[in-house]
Amino acid sequence: MPEAAIAHQNEVVYDYTHVPTIRKFTLSNARTRVLVGPFGSGKSVGALMDIIRRGVHEQEPSPANGIRYTRWAIVRNTYRQLEDTTMKTVFDWFPPDQYGIHRVADHEYIITEFDGAHIELIFRALDRPDHVKNLLSLELTGAWINEAREVPRQIWEGLDGRVGRYPSRRNGGATWYGVIMDTNPPDEDNWLYKLIEKEKPHNLCLFKQPGGRSPNAENIPNLPKGYYEDLAIGKTREFVSVYIDGEYGFTVEGTPVYASSFSDSFHVAKTIIEPIQTLNVIAGFDFYRHPACILSQQTYRGQWRVLDEFYEAGMGIERFMTTRVLPVLDQRYRGMGVFGMGDPTGIVKNTTDEKNAYDVLKKYGLRAVKPAWTNAVMMRIGAVESMLLKMVGPAEPAFLLSPNCTLLRKGFNGGYQYKNGDPLKNDYSNVHDGLQYSALFIQKRQGVAEQQKQRRPHKEHRPASRAGY
Repeated sequence: MPEAAIAHQNEVVYDYTHVPTIRKFTLSNARTRVLVGPFGSGKSVGALMDIIRRGVHEQEPSPANGIRYTRWAIVRNTYRQLEDTTMKTVFDWFPPDQYGIHRVADHEYIITEFDGAHIELIFRALDRPDHVKNLLSLELTGAWINEAREVPRQIWEGLDGRVGRYPSRRNGGATWYGVIMDTNPPDEDNWLYKLIEKEKPHNLCLFKQPGGRSPNAENIPNLPKGYYEDLAIGKTREFVSVYIDGEYGFTVEGTPVYASSFSDSFHVAKTIIEPIQTLNVIAGFDFYRHPACILSQQTYRGQWRVLDEFYEAGMGIERFMTTRVLPVLDQRYRGMGVFGMGDPTGIVKNTTDEKNAYDVLKKYGLRAVKPAWTNAVMMRIGAVESMLLKMVGPAEPAFLLSPNCTLLRKGFNGGYQYKNGDPLKNDYSNVHDGLQYSALFIQKRQGVAEQQKQRRPHKEHRPASRAGY
């Protein structure tokens, strides 16, 4: 077992008996270590103890005065969470009035009461611009990113370049340096999941704790009796999967918009859906600084197949069209007519060049994409739900989503949700707005038979006849 830390007459004992995964995490010397586990599994305390143990026992003393110097950045995504959770954990175990100096204004805590050790903890939250700015200019021994799934990848990358730079070489240098991270299981589209499960750099080690209801669940003696069983009562399947069973997944805080009408196993195709060359394409657009476009087709039998999604935050519609949408139209949908609808507010002209979003679509050949006749959100949602609840055969859904449309899929599974009675505005809402405009087009212009004769020349994004739909 790793050594206990002793500060004069105060002995701090941390028992690893019931947290074997955390013990392995602590004993590893990998430059980047990630600890993943459910609620209540002791992750935060384990990460804190790793910092203290290395500062008190592992760091080589300075040849100048025999003091073990270490400096650590402790990062959380918001100051409220940093103060309410991370800092609270630190101060519960090491109260400032007993162990050192808390510089409240600087958000720094210097632990000096361990014999021969000088440990600096620098707390930083990503919602404080001044903190983010100086975070990446620090000279550090190491860094701890608490609840790492909520922190941008760029922060980890920046911190990785700042560790190992304290203490200086003349004071002996850092005996170990690196970045440690703890987190609840991330979503499979999260950067951290991709890092630990797909990229797997050679200097990174993953430590995944068992689920809370597993026979090997950890930290149970330190939790209330029946903690996980009681926590599961009344919770969604997604909540239980991530926060209790410790599985990768996706959780939401609000009510999913399509909770009663969408089924992932029923409405999502098993493989990527390819376009049918003899059909036209239905395009649904959302505009302004977060443009989205959904491309779909409706088969002769009436099945609505959603094939591609495009979304870009902070990009103008013209650049969005030229860099994202048009290349795919010209390659994957060559020869097909493009019809559809978009956000009716797109008719508002830009103050700089007096053009609106539909002028841009016309410029690139999408003359048959028109403003939707309504922007009422419940009518738009209802148009999608009407397709979700239909069948085109005894066992086939009238709506089928291609699995490459990851934002739409995650939105259906909860990312697109109600907050205070209205759909929450986020990345999922933009693509779902585009989908809803497509649904309005289908609702308004039912007429599958007309598609059979509609063709378009190569790179001419328009129907082959004036009849259209």
